[in-house]
Amino acid sequence: MPHVIGLYRHPLKGFTPEPLDALTVQPDGRIAGDRVLAFRFADAATPDDRDGLDYWPKSKGLALESFPALAALRVSYDDAAARVRITRGGELVVEAGLDDAGRAELIEAVTEYVLASPEARYLRRPGRLPLVLVGDGSTSRFQDRPRGYVSVHSRASVEALGDALDQGIDDRRFRSNVVIDGAEAWEELSWAGRATIGGVEFTVEGPIVRCLATHADPDLGVRNASVLKTLTGSVGQAEPTLGRLLLLRGVTGDVADASGIGGVIRVGDDVRVHAD
Repeated sequence: MPHVIGLYRHPLKGFTPEPLDALTVQPDGRIAGDRVLAFRFADAATPDDRDGLDYWPKSKGLALESFPALAALRVSYDDAAARVRITRGGELVVEAGLDDAGRAELIEAVTEYVLASPEARYLRRPGRLPLVLVGDGSTSRFQDRPRGYVSVHSRASVEALGDALDQGIDDRRFRSNVVIDGAEAWEELSWAGRATIGGVEFTVEGPIVRCLATHADPDLGVRNASVLKTLTGSVGQAEPTLGRLLLLRGVTGDVADASGIGGVIRVGDDVRVHAD
């Protein structure tokens, strides 16, 4: 039976994920602590960014799609203390809270890192500096879609892609919340109806069309795998697709009107798909 072998959240939008043994699915269908912060470009920032901003396209701030060097950074987030820790190669880059002084420290460290990377010229474009660290640190809001989803893919699909690329491929490239084993390659793309992970029930939504962020190596921080071309070429897909979106069962309408119950999903939980 398919089961969970990896769980991830992304405290900072556009950065490599933080692995955890359990994730809390909130009543709005989003993962607690996932995409609660983001670095927004200066010309895209507004006065209410810290507390009132909901969603914006990834082109408005730092993201792996344009800044692959970010993939080499490791982010951990202490929810209770509201502190962000960023390391690279086991060395501390910055650790700070989310008060004004802490945000300034985080912005300075990340700006310095990107300006020393091969993507520095993109950050120096007019209107991009100074960066603004947005988000309140508790509200999950910076997903690629206005509506909250849980993302899932199978290890077998990633291994099949790796075979087509003739190189090892890491699950973290795809920034999914849930990685499962025990399913056939690409099986999740045919799911329909309902999916249950542990005791949490979801509605199966659309497949995930991938972007250039998947080309970034999560250890080296460089683009070294032609994922998109391989999915549409060797694998034969019409669009470069890997993984599936899940919507918490009972969530309807806008996120603000969400009525889902939520729950906790854990590594080792069984995954069941039920056709409606």
